[in-house]
Amino acid sequence: MIPIIAQLIANAIALLVAIDVHEFCHAWMADRLGDPTPRYQGRLTLNPLAHLDPLGTLMLILVRFGWGKPVPVNPYNLRNGPKRGMAMVSFAGPLANLITAALLALPVRLGLVMPTMSGRFIPSLGMVITTTLLLNVILAIFNLIPIAPLDGFRLLVGLLPHRWSYTLARYESYGPLFLILLLAMGFFGVDILGLVMDPIIRLVLLLLTG
Repeated sequence: MIPIIAQLIANAIALLVAIDVHEFCHAWMADRLGDPTPRYQGRLTLNPLAHLDPLGTLMLILVRFGWGKPVPVNPYNLRNGPKRGMAMVSFAGPLANLITAALLALPVRLGLVMPTMSGRFIPSLGMVITTTLLLNVILAIFNLIPIAPLDGFRLLVGLLPHRWSYTLARYESYGPLFLILLLAMGFFGVDILGLVMDPIIRLVLLLLTG
């Protein structure tokens, strides 16, 4: 049986890495596309304290779905235009998580690490790596769901033709309420998000780790 303290420590490390990488890459992409707002707001940093959102962190711990503090971006500063530019900024976060997961999967795929503990309370390097790998995949897949305020919504708006994206953007304000409803349904045994996400998460993990 896995000691709960060791697992909590591994979870905390994984959480810091996944959210930090995700939000930093949002800020980095916006900065690269010409918007200095994230830099001025102190978000162009790998310091996790700059990116953690209390509610999003709590949700990630409790139900495996969460988010970091949104990175402030002025879409009209982006060189590719507000629509396409915001799609690129939005996609940068989940993509960073998937790249991080792929890098962490290499020692797992090669059999160099195993998710075992080196002590009663201290997690092993293998446990930290596999937990961080899993959480990065979960965070990436969750954020690609096309429901506001998740990254997938802004990505879809940026990819759709103008008429369709304009129509979809009109419903953005309803997104958070709909997302909360879906999360709440999971507590009552109707886990729609889990039904959609779990097969994708399993497929990505299979492709990464073999």
